[in-house]
Amino acid sequence: MPQVVRSRIGSPHGRYPASRAPVPPLPERFRSLADREAVEVLHRAARVLVASLPSLTDRLVEALHAEEPAYRAVIDSGRAEIWQEVHHSLRHNVGSLLQPREFREAAHRTSRWIGEIRAGQGMPLDAVLHAFRMGGAMVWQGLVDETARRDPDDVRLLVHVAADVWNFVDEHCGIVADAYRQAERRLTWRRENRQRLMVAALLDGTARIADLAEASAMLGLPEQGRYAVLAVAAADGGRTVPAAPAGPGSAPDGPGTAPRGPGSAPDGPGAAPGGSGSAARPPLLLPAASGAAPLWHPGPDAEFAILPLTGGPGELGALAAGLDVPAGLRAGIGSAVEGLAALGEARRLAETALRACPASGGAVLLDEHLPDAMVVASPDLAGALADRVLGPLDQLDPADRDVIVETLTAWLDADGSAQRAGARLYCHRNTVLNRLRRFEQLTGRCLTRPRDAVEISLALAARRLRGA
Repeated sequence: MPQVVRSRIGSPHGRYPASRAPVPPLPERFRSLADREAVEVLHRAARVLVASLPSLTDRLVEALHAEEPAYRAVIDSGRAEIWQEVHHSLRHNVGSLLQPREFREAAHRTSRWIGEIRAGQGMPLDAVLHAFRMGGAMVWQGLVDETARRDPDDVRLLVHVAADVWNFVDEHCGIVADAYRQAERRLTWRRENRQRLMVAALLDGTARIADLAEASAMLGLPEQGRYAVLAVAAADGGRTVPAAPAGPGSAPDGPGTAPRGPGSAPDGPGAAPGGSGSAARPPLLLPAASGAAPLWHPGPDAEFAILPLTGGPGELGALAAGLDVPAGLRAGIGSAVEGLAALGEARRLAETALRACPASGGAVLLDEHLPDAMVVASPDLAGALADRVLGPLDQLDPADRDVIVETLTAWLDADGSAQRAGARLYCHRNTVLNRLRRFEQLTGRCLTRPRDAVEISLALAARRLRGA
């Protein structure tokens, strides 16, 4: 506590004409008699308050219960603990009026402790500060009442110390507020870090069954709900996902949305909630009807988001169709799974969908690209198939080879129609047929034989995706 009464005799600048020399401060022995008398009056009243602290504590606890709703539930559930806390605080604070040096640090420690405790309980800071001001007002009123009871004429002397008493109250309100905010930041960081670790464990498939109920409550996700995972990576194959601030249509903040992407998490207990790293969540725009906000989690080569599903069988298709993927990004959406325990498998499915995504970017829904997914799931076998089926074309001039591959791809995409393939390639249907026959001659494959057609389609996918 600052010294309760400061000398009120200072440099008298401004009291006399400028022509007169400033008068130096008076020596300590000539301090104001009113100040000395005020201190004596204050000390007499404070000693009485110290002797009656239990009743003062009772009145303050009852006042908090009646006037501060945030304290009501805490008092009802643990009145004895609150009484001890209030008594401890009053003892140190009233003691500071009598012996500032002896009680100052203890009073500060008590106020800091109360701020930390209230932050941990989630009590609003305004309620805590209101409680401290109520205590200050009750102490001041007690001083005035005791002085008036003893000698009403002495009440006027308390005016000399009123500012110091209320400055003391304001000082402790500031201490409480600082301790509260620091504790709140630490608690927020711990909570968000726990959320990040839980999301990582779910997506890695390492979460324990016993932890699923806690994960459900912490993240706001039903334990037995339907989910899919979205994987996002840079189109150039780099490790960094382009970042942009969240905008309209992007995943909104909501319960359990702490993990938001690389660098978005706080760097430590002293960091502000939400963090300020070098990157934010991937700038994907999800459809407005895509359900609850996704939870983002950074991986070594991609970003992952848990997508809660609430619709029918066509929900994933609608989500993929409405997904706005900016240039420079690739996105893969895995198949739906049941329950939080299956999110590790959902992540692997999303990674498979991401590998099936074209190198140029875009989005792939795994359920709609299962043949490609089979190819990327076994890259060695896919490469062997491509070499076996398409290897003979490598003997051609690269430009000639690319024309045949392009024609073969267009013909398959056109469901075997040379007419539509020619329209896509801006050539006559006969040109298409001639190129197809040449392919058959070079590879020994027959496009009308179902087994060969399947192998050719998979080989083309393998070469295209391997090139990606």
